[in-house]
Amino acid sequence: MAAGYPNAELLAETGWLADHIDDPSVRVIDCDEFPSYQRLHINGAIGLRTHHYLKERGDSASGTGVGVNVMNADAFAKVMSRHGISNDTLVIAYDNNGGLYAARLWWTLAYFGHSDCKVVNGGFRKWYDEGRAVSMDQPHVDPGNFAVTQVRDDMCAVLEDVKGAIEDVDSVIWDVRDAGEHTGDDPRTNKRGGHIPGAKHLEWLDLTVSPPVRSGVFLPADEMRSKLEAIGVTPDKKVVTHCQAGIRAANAYFVLKLLDYPRIANYDASWNEWGNRDDTPIVTGTGG
Repeated sequence: MAAGYPNAELLAETGWLADHIDDPSVRVIDCDEFPSYQRLHINGAIGLRTHHYLKERGDSASGTGVGVNVMNADAFAKVMSRHGISNDTLVIAYDNNGGLYAARLWWTLAYFGHSDCKVVNGGFRKWYDEGRAVSMDQPHVDPGNFAVTQVRDDMCAVLEDVKGAIEDVDSVIWDVRDAGEHTGDDPRTNKRGGHIPGAKHLEWLDLTVSPPVRSGVFLPADEMRSKLEAIGVTPDKKVVTHCQAGIRAANAYFVLKLLDYPRIANYDASWNEWGNRDDTPIVTGTGG
């Protein structure tokens, strides 16, 4: 069992990918912004030709054209089909940003009923540092036939779920943003900064190997568990992850799934919603 992860099959090690990259049932997706893909990518990979947050269209605190919530099922099915993905395709997701966008694709696929996806441990950086094949070529891809088979609402917390979790002793809210966002010292472009009352703070990057920063290599399972349990994020509780836009929180969800936490939800709207309303309780500083 690699590094002690109960669900190690969710990861693709670079050696495994090198052995399977030419398998016709495999589709390797570069989840970084498309200009990064154009500059250099894993040989044979397909660039993600949509915004890597996989959000609905609209404006939010995360930027112009980036909506608050995950895109709808029809839109997602069209995007996946356009990238040569069908319901029987094994998707291999990677990025060069610490696994952030790869885990977002993994989470969104799982949310829409497609569980056959792996995240490359170490992403492009590890692949490149190992001297494996890279390219600027953009391969032709025939469209796939992707259909949403189910919508996993249990994977996505909404506003009322989070409000209910604040006072629920059976739940814990895990804030995976950086320290300045959590305290409110860095409100970013939100109306209000701070954190949800009672939220436990551990930045998502603290569960990956560093240096280098954003290596995308996940810590061994026992180290992850130790860090999570130290802040009260334990497997006996329902864990709600959140960040600014549900992207870092999707990475945290992936970590918890690796560790086989049984009850997890990503607050996809995250601080985009919570910090820009007038009816949500907010705490500033390091207190509860």
